[in-house]
Amino acid sequence: MPLPNSADAPQPLRAVVAATKNWVERLSPIWVEGQLIEIKRRSGAVTQFLTMRDTLAEVSVTLSTSQAVLDAAGPLTEGTVVAAWVRPTVWSKSGSLTFECRELRPSGEGRLLAAIEQRKRMLQAEGLFDPSRKRRLPFLPRRIGLVTGAKSAAERDVLEHIARRWPAAVVDVRNALVQGQQAVEQLIDAIRALDAQPEVDVIIVARGGGSLEDLLPFSDEALARAVFACRTPVVSAIGHETDTPILDLVADVRASTPTDAAKRVVPDAAAETELVRATLGRVRSAIIGRVESEERRLVELRSRPVLRDPAAFLAGHDERLQSARDRLGRAIDARVREERLGLGHTVDRIRSLSPLATLQRGYAILADASGGSVERVGATEPGATLIARLADGRLNLTVNDIEVQE
Repeated sequence: MPLPNSADAPQPLRAVVAATKNWVERLSPIWVEGQLIEIKRRSGAVTQFLTMRDTLAEVSVTLSTSQAVLDAAGPLTEGTVVAAWVRPTVWSKSGSLTFECRELRPSGEGRLLAAIEQRKRMLQAEGLFDPSRKRRLPFLPRRIGLVTGAKSAAERDVLEHIARRWPAAVVDVRNALVQGQQAVEQLIDAIRALDAQPEVDVIIVARGGGSLEDLLPFSDEALARAVFACRTPVVSAIGHETDTPILDLVADVRASTPTDAAKRVVPDAAAETELVRATLGRVRSAIIGRVESEERRLVELRSRPVLRDPAAFLAGHDERLQSARDRLGRAIDARVREERLGLGHTVDRIRSLSPLATLQRGYAILADASGGSVERVGATEPGATLIARLADGRLNLTVNDIEVQE
């Protein structure tokens, strides 16, 4: 029933909002499809807000929902197309029209993306994406394994760029379906066959992009586990920038395109040759610089006085040596004179004490016939023969008489 209204008797705003709310909420709930362009998650809040836009027209509305509804819908990202069961309502405080969302389901690509996202989270929890287990690519692989579609642009790009960068590279190509129901099985068989060859040092899995549905095999759980189990480093080269297939996350290296993969697995021969040339040039310059530096140092050493005239260095030592020799000679002479003088004195003392000196003063030494010394008169008798030793000879004497001194 319409409210009475005039400029003289206007209706209160609250009454108009309440009437509008009452009329809008009599509409039945309905399933609608649209793209989520904004997800406002409020931590701890009961009500969450989403912005949904029509997939074709510039028409957008606000959805209010609960955290439970969002969690039940699985991992949602902005840009996901969803089907929402909504009922229109009007917020009394602001008078704004919103849609209360009671159920939310990804639809179309959104459903696929949600399933892939759930699979990513499961594999991530198991450690398949752990950066610490990813292996480094060899600098120059002995043999390169390539898994790709037969006669595809991806195969041509990889082979051409590898041959251009490193002509001597050896590539073992294994063709497999890269989309469809049988793609996963063939991809796994090709990867395992290459991984079983000891001389294969790196494996490239390449495809030149495609739609989300076309790339579903590269987000398959079985393929991810097969790549994770490889002993050989694996390079993912799917060439799809919009979304990230699971293979990109489990592989050791992710290349943006097949061409980028070729650049990553082999070095550029021309660049390496230039690097070697530049390195040799730096080494040669360093050696020349060192030799020149040592030559300058040698010239400086040779210019020093001690090397210009080595004898000059010895002149001072020669003078000190001569001075020491002179002092030593004088000391020896003085010591010899001193010792000679002392020896003369000692000889004189010895001579003064010798029997010869006594004889020279007029004394004589008496001895009997047997040569024994006669010191007392009682040691001989009259008629005995004695020998008297004088300073210049001896006398043979006969004792005629003995007188004892009292």
